[in-house]
Amino acid sequence: MANTNTSEIKFQIELDENRVPEKLTWSAADGGVEQEDTKAIMLSIWDSKAKESMRIDLWTKDMPVDEMKIFFHQTLVAMADTFKRATNDEKMADTMKDFCDYFAEKLELVSGK
Repeated sequence: MANTNTSEIKFQIELDENRVPEKLTWSAADGGVEQEDTKAIMLSIWDSKAKESMRIDLWTKDMPVDEMKIFFHQTLVAMADTFKRATNDEKMADTMKDFCDYFAEKLELVSGK
């Protein structure tokens, strides 16, 4: 019988009276993270039975819009990288990266290339 390990990632969400996130913290002991503050969380979970993704998207009410745009851009770039590693489909990953460049350009996140 093989030894198995477990790892845990925890999110703590403090809500206001209207159930809007005021404070988000996360912990991942294996990564050396303990109660780190964050302003936004995007979590996708694959339901293999229903063949659909489920999501949890949270951000605090004091998350600046300019930071949210950067967060989205970096998340899209990371998704393209993950897609390439997971599928080995370099052509589509490059297409996704092209969109990321377009996204950044339209939001003026990067200065001219």
